[in-house]
Amino acid sequence: MTDFYTLSDAEQIARLENLAKVALTRWDGTFDQVKLIKYRENAVFSAQRSDGTKVAVRVHRHGYHSDAALLSELHWMQTLADAGIPVPPIVRAACGSPFIKAEAPGIPEPRQVDLLGWMAGSPVGSSEDGLSLDPESAERLFFDAGVLAAKVHDHTQAMALPENFTRHAWDENGLIGDEPLWGRFWELEALTPDQRDLLLRASACARRDLAAFGRNAANYGLIHADFVPENLLSENGQLKLIDFDDCGFGWNMFELATALYFNIDEPYYPAIERALFAGYRSVRALPAETEALLPLFLFLRGTTYLGWIQTRPETQTARELGPMLIARLCQLAATYLAEAALPVSEGPAG
Repeated sequence: MTDFYTLSDAEQIARLENLAKVALTRWDGTFDQVKLIKYRENAVFSAQRSDGTKVAVRVHRHGYHSDAALLSELHWMQTLADAGIPVPPIVRAACGSPFIKAEAPGIPEPRQVDLLGWMAGSPVGSSEDGLSLDPESAERLFFDAGVLAAKVHDHTQAMALPENFTRHAWDENGLIGDEPLWGRFWELEALTPDQRDLLLRASACARRDLAAFGRNAANYGLIHADFVPENLLSENGQLKLIDFDDCGFGWNMFELATALYFNIDEPYYPAIERALFAGYRSVRALPAETEALLPLFLFLRGTTYLGWIQTRPETQTARELGPMLIARLCQLAATYLAEAALPVSEGPAG
């Protein structure tokens, strides 16, 4: 059998679509019209149940999350939905489980598969192409995104986590440790020696500043960690949040930096940055000294994207976005080093 991981994306998608169809037999009802929506970490398909209900089918990347971590992700999503926050509802399999494991010919290992209720609306943009909005609409969007992020963080701070809850952490080690979650960004072959030196100097400064900032209930907790334009859906003025695959423990400022990262070259960037923080503060406190750490967290966000392409150089995303991601991170590293100063801690680390 041809190695699945040497196949083209189109060939892999065909096999994963077949696996999705096999998995759907484990849910009540019959399904058809299985169509690819997205293929990056996971393969996400839409499908139509016989009663007319539309769902999203996620076939997970092998080995990315343990069963316990996926259960924890789905548990958090369900608590957010129960609290009235607009996120996809969980559709349990006929056996009652929030996800199942399925196998199909041509795929060398079983895959985790879950089913989510379909979220109506359109993505507000994409990481590759940015936003297609006039300045006034962009400001309104980012104000609403700040409100949504603050509601998520408020809910997280108030909720009691189950004893077996487990997710990765976007902390010092996960971002700039010896083995970051998404890869050793400084080892990307496309970096010049000067670029690598710049990123390592900024990383050393970031370790110092993160230690001074600390971790406590006000600034750190469960975050979505992927607040990018394609994961924000707009429907009749309501903003909705999808794709919790990267969720984990991290600084709230990392969340806000993620929301801004792919828009920093927009001509109206200063306005949308102000709008995001204003929306956040309309729900949840955010000290000015914490907001001042945005250059640090924009740099940290950028390291993860370079780490991602460093470990996946064969992907279309790495080939197409690599040069832009390198240039952007080096720009952010230089800005951060020029502005870096020891921050005022919000309180003792918790």
